[in-house]
Amino acid sequence: MASTRLCKKEILTDILVRLPAKTLVRFLCACKSWSDLINNSSFITTQLNRNVTKHLHVSLLCLHYPDLKRPFEFYENYDDFPDLKRELEWSLFSNETFEHCSKLSHPLGIKKDYRVYGSSNGLVCISDDTLDTKSPIHIWNPSVRKFRTLPMSTNPNVKFRYIALQFGFHPGVNDYKVVRMLRVHKDDAFAVEVYSLSTDSWKMVEEHPLWLKCTWQNHRGTFYNGVAYHIIEKFPLFSIMSFDSGSEKFEEFIAPDAIRCWPRLYIEVYKDQICLLYYLRLFHCEEAGMSQIEFWVLQEKRWKQMRPFIYPANNYFVVGFSIDNELLMQRSTYGNALYLCNYESKQDRETGIELAISRNDPEQLLFVFTYIESLILLNC
Repeated sequence: MASTRLCKKEILTDILVRLPAKTLVRFLCACKSWSDLINNSSFITTQLNRNVTKHLHVSLLCLHYPDLKRPFEFYENYDDFPDLKRELEWSLFSNETFEHCSKLSHPLGIKKDYRVYGSSNGLVCISDDTLDTKSPIHIWNPSVRKFRTLPMSTNPNVKFRYIALQFGFHPGVNDYKVVRMLRVHKDDAFAVEVYSLSTDSWKMVEEHPLWLKCTWQNHRGTFYNGVAYHIIEKFPLFSIMSFDSGSEKFEEFIAPDAIRCWPRLYIEVYKDQICLLYYLRLFHCEEAGMSQIEFWVLQEKRWKQMRPFIYPANNYFVVGFSIDNELLMQRSTYGNALYLCNYESKQDRETGIELAISRNDPEQLLFVFTYIESLILLNC
């Protein structure tokens, strides 16, 4: 009899683990045994691992203009397009069909603009569009409608020149981390704080390498496997700074000699490797009707140059990579249309998504994240 009950539980688990997170949340009210199963940490981990390994229940999380319709040729100036004056929205779009799935309103019902600073395993890190040390930070799971508000910074009153916020999962310590980096006014010093979801606390990192104690400009960054990466400019050189949020160790990787201009330089993750993408010569390619981006991957702490990323010549600019390792690009001819470009086939695909530029971003960055449904924070 016991083995029969176990077999039934395994069958039920195998069925339920395949369902979307929002459906599982509704099933919590079906009966106590289902609620206990779905809330179980083992079930939550199994469901997440299945989605991650098989790329199931995946969406593109985008900042976009709502109901933006083309064609644009009916307007002499793009700035005159009426929808551009409307409220910006964060939304989830299908990773396969690019259909609009759901709008993500702020979990506290706040109407002002907010920004996503990272997405990992169904959790997103959000805060004010314009950051300061007192900006509230939330880790949020939109699928289960649960969030956690982080405690206040250890140095809420520090005066700063620059602040960066990053978020992700660190597999080495099995924890979710938020990394906040600041360049403070005093002596152009550098400060790093790390938040741990498991302890719900911040920690100030006291020790910094000597090569960081100089005047430098911070540009784009990415976060992968618990490590924060930033492009830093120490004129005339460019470097990649890495900071491991688990070990709290820094490393520096000098960029390839060909890189001389930061606005055309991007740091991303391609096939589980940190990579650099660089427009050496804008809109130039030996193949007719094509453009190319120089491409390096970080292997054994050295940059290995790969075959250039070649794509149709249509005024594209890098946004990031999809979960399927296709290059996410903005076509700027008309608006900020999102396209996917394949490294192997050199073909592009239109998504029909029109990205929006944050109103308060001097770099005019575009935001697209991969979002994978999970039940994390369900039982918090």
